[in-house]
Order: sequence, then structure tokens, then C-alpha cells
Amino acid sequence: MPVLSKPVRTRIKICGLSRESELEAAVLAGADAVGFVMYDKSPRHVSLDRAAELAALLPPFVTPTLLFVNAPADDIARACDRIPNALLQFHGDETREQCDAAGRPYLRAARMGENFDLLDFALRFSGGGSRARSGAQALLLDAYMQGYGGGGKVFDWSLIPPGVSLPVVLSGGLTPENVIDGITQVRPWAVDVSSGVEQSKGVKDVRLIHRFCDAVREADARLASPDV
Repeated sequence: MPVLSKPVRTRIKICGLSRESELEAAVLAGADAVGFVMYDKSPRHVSLDRAAELAALLPPFVTPTLLFVNAPADDIARACDRIPNALLQFHGDETREQCDAAGRPYLRAARMGENFDLLDFALRFSGGGSRARSGAQALLLDAYMQGYGGGGKVFDWSLIPPGVSLPVVLSGGLTPENVIDGITQVRPWAVDVSSGVEQSKGVKDVRLIHRFCDAVREADARLASPDV
């Protein structure tokens, strides 16, 4: 069955969680997925034990996501054993073969610079009709920066070409204030936020999480209006 080209509603992922209060806020606000950062150089890093504790608190239909950056295969396998229902997110320089080798559904981050060929990148990570067995489930589009993600920087959304062969998750500097514009301009399958709902680096603000999710629903309501 082909993936739907347009979502009925925009899915929401809140990334970089480390506290029970943040997890509860994301769930109550209506997030579809939450992210745990396994990259130890990030200020949002959590240990595997901590990620497993938090993931165990999630209700059904809220997906835990584990973010890796150039991690050893053994570390990825260990994390999959501990959190067997997790979606993986590769945010480094991983090849298609390295991502597929984990044997789990995954998102592949794309760092959107001016000379970045997203169409070619998408084709390299597309599994075609066999995507259930290999290839990325979606591309997470983030701003290009030194280092790997979490910079709170918005990229130029006009760089996204039409005809991308995989569903798009819009990321990079999203906030409750700009996510409506992002959704109405890009029409992504999902949005991903981390720094845009923080009170300080690595510490989420419960009110901002709710405001962000409310803004996503407002964007969907606007798009559903016959005047749009």
C-alpha cells in the first residue's frame, strides 16, 4: 500500500525529553512521538537506562524515538533491545546501509544547506515498494549547522523542492510562533520541535509544549478551511 501523499493531520514529535513532567506534558498536549537523544555530546543527552525508564511510561500510540549520531552498531542494537517499540532517528553521517542494518523503522535527518540535493538524498534512502523492510520511513529536514542538530535555527523552506519521494518531517528552529507558517507553506507529514519549547537549553517548558501542539492543530484547521 503506498504511503499517503498528504496527511489527514500533521503529526507532532517533541524531541529531547529527559524528565517525567516533560513526557507527561507532551502526551497530554497530543504529541504522536517523543524523542530521546542518545548522542552524548548533546545537552539533551540521556542515558539508555533513563530513556528506557521514560519510554516505559508512554501510553499506547505515542512512539518513542531514539536519536543517534554516528553511533556504533552495538550501541544501536542494545538500545533496540531495551526499547523494542522505538523508532530510530539517524542524525549524523550514516549511510543507507548503516541505517538499514539496524533492522528497525527509522527517520533519516537531512541537513538543508543551499547546495544540498534533497531529491537525490531522498532517492538514496527510499526503499520503494519494500520500505516496510528497508529504507527510511521519512526524511527529517533540519537546518545545516556545524555539529548535529539542536541549534534552533530555521532554514529556508523554499529550498524544499517538489516531488520528494519520502514523507517529510519539518524540523529546525520551529516554535509555537512559526510552526503555523511552516505547516501552511511546506505541508509536511509531521513537525519536530526541541529547542523551540525550552525554557533553557535541555529543559522543556510545559506551557510551550502545549502552545506548540495547539498551534499545529490551528494550522491544520486553517488548511481544512474551504477558503484556503
